This record gives sequence, structure tokens and C-alpha cells, in this order.
Amino acid sequence: MESIKDRVAIVGMGCTKFGELWDKSPDDLMVDASYEAFEDAGLAPEDIQAGWLASLVTGCTGSRLSSALKLNYIPVTRVENFCCGGTDALRNAAYGVASGACDIALAVGVEKLKDHYGGFAQFTTSPFDTSKVEVDLPPVNFFAQFATRYFHHYGISIEDGKKLLAKISVKNHHNGTMSPKAHLRREITEEQVLKSPMISWPLSLFDCCGLSDGGAAAILTTPEIAKTLKDDFILIKGLGLANGNGEGLLNNEYGFTSMPENVNCAKMAYDQAGIKNPREEVDLAIVHDCFTMHELILYEDLGFSPRGKAGEDIEAGTFTLEGDLPVNTDGGLKCFGHPLSASGLRMVYEIYKQLQGKAGPRQVKDAKIGLTHNLGGLPSYFNCAVGIFGF
Repeated sequence: MESIKDRVAIVGMGCTKFGELWDKSPDDLMVDASYEAFEDAGLAPEDIQAGWLASLVTGCTGSRLSSALKLNYIPVTRVENFCCGGTDALRNAAYGVASGACDIALAVGVEKLKDHYGGFAQFTTSPFDTSKVEVDLPPVNFFAQFATRYFHHYGISIEDGKKLLAKISVKNHHNGTMSPKAHLRREITEEQVLKSPMISWPLSLFDCCGLSDGGAAAILTTPEIAKTLKDDFILIKGLGLANGNGEGLLNNEYGFTSMPENVNCAKMAYDQAGIKNPREEVDLAIVHDCFTMHELILYEDLGFSPRGKAGEDIEAGTFTLEGDLPVNTDGGLKCFGHPLSASGLRMVYEIYKQLQGKAGPRQVKDAKIGLTHNLGGLPSYFNCAVGIFGF
């Protein structure tokens, strides 16, 4: 297979504020995000030749985007891939441009989770069909299982493990205070994290991301066209997507210390981008910190830390804004919340701004290569998306 590397450029991006947006409809969010992207790119809706809309619960066809933006009878496809939906919409749009099927494409992710089910946190069973597998396990429960198993496997006491996770939460909340579009914007302390109410032992309140509404959009084109529009476009270097086949939990070697979907998906993206040593070659990463435990595991699954050594890097401050490899510079899901299909494109929005040098007080110095990561679903049925972006 040919690589996607440097064949598609992002020339415009938009992102709404994330939060409890009771006064905004899904159409409002699509319009707000898309028109910021149009203005950024110097384009208009009539310039778009194809669109992809990601949504789990907001609208059932691509026509929802066509109606909101009054697109001119162009093909619009709805994409649904749970927490990876936004990145998957970007992936589909990128391959549409790379194949020559269209020259200018729009990818939009939107979700109004606060209007549905009282929020995803209300789910007590899986909201998707896993081949009729009966599930009565909210996400926090199985991430708690990853926490207890990881700590046991690497000889970390629960007390010390929780202190490591608290540092991740404190880091992300600190970064979120510098993100005007984040939902939750306040500093917290490790003591507050450790004393917060228990949700699913050993994960407490501040180990969990919140629920929110939001939307994000990206305009993609060829590098040749991008050069006629602006100087600070960014290029897609690699895109990976991996879906679990359900066999993981049937395997006695499934250790609950790593997620094979993360590992295999990252390898796809790294191979396309030509990255051999992600710890040295990736300048910043925006990852799926639905729970602090997942961010810890991701340090290892993405090749940023050796197996079992993520704690040492956390203690050393490696992933802080001042560290060697900043992670979740905008506050992550921890501060933005998680409107499922919007999160992936929100992550790309942060990388886009960082690479352009427009991230304000959270700017990473000399950022040239950025990574985004999403994960959704259940153990053995996880779906994972990884994107690599640069100049």
C-alpha cells in the first residue's frame, strides 16, 4: 500500500467551545466550527467538493451537514466509529483528496451528548452492538481493571499508582487553564485528586473526563492547492485505524497492561510517516485521556516510554509543557470533556495551532511533528485512530 505521507494538506480548521451548550443546536455547532475553518482557509461552502460528517447520536445521514451549511448538492457521508469518529471523518476526507476523487474536502465532527441519555455517563450497558455480547460494564469499570492489573504487574502499590495518576490529572488541568475553548478550566492539586470521591476503585472523580457538547471541522486539499491559499498549512504524515476483533479477552496472554489496538494502530501511522523513534521524533501528542490510567498506558503503547517505565517519566515531568514530549497541551479530554465524534478533530485542531505557532501560552517550542490518538469501545472491541501531522 502507498503511504498517505505529504499527499494531503490541512488548510483550515475550526473548533467550538466545548461544554454544556444547552443554547446551541447540532446545526449551530456544525456551522460555528465549519465557518471558522472557512475563514481560516479563505474558502467558502461553495468551494467544498465532498464532505464527511462524524456523529454517533447527532443526525443519521450526511444530509445533516448539507442542510446546516447549505452545501451545493455534493456527496456527504456520515461516519460513525464511536470515539474515533472525528479522526475517521478526517481519514476518509484525506483519502478522498489523495485519490483524486475531490480537490477540496470538509471533515466535521459534532456531538450533543448532553441532550441524549442524560450524558454518556448514564450508560450502564454498551450503546453499540458487539455481536450480541452482553455487557454491563461502564467504561470507568474496565479502565479501573487496567489500573489494578498494571500496578500489580509492575509492582506498584495502589497508593503510589494513584499518585502517578494524580500527576497526570494535575498536568492536564493546568494546561486546560490556558485553553479558552475548554469546558473545565481550573487548577487542581494532587491532594484534591487523591481525596476526590471514588468512582470505580482505584479511579476517583478527577481521574475521569467529563461530558460535553462540541464540534470541530477541518478543510483538506492537495499540497499544490494549499500553497495558493496560505503559507502555514500542515501536512498529514500518517493515519492509522485499527479495530479489535473480539479475540483479545479469549487469549490468556491478554494482560490488561496494554491495548493491542493502540500498538498496532500507532505502528500503521508511524510506518507511513517514517517514524522510527517516536520518543525522539514526535514533538507533542494529544491523546485520549478518557481516564488518567489510559494516558499512562498510552505513554508505553505509543512508544514514548519503555514498558513499565511510564511512572519514571511522569515523575521526571517528561510529558508536561516544559518536558521533552508534552502530552495533552490543551488539557485533553480531562478539560474539554468528550463529545465522542468531535474529540478527534478537536485534537487535530490543537496540533494544527501548535505547528503554526499559534497556541498562545501553551505553545510548544519548535514543534514540527504532532500526534493525535483516539480510542473507543470495550476491551477486545476497541477501535483506535492515530494521526501524525507536520510540515
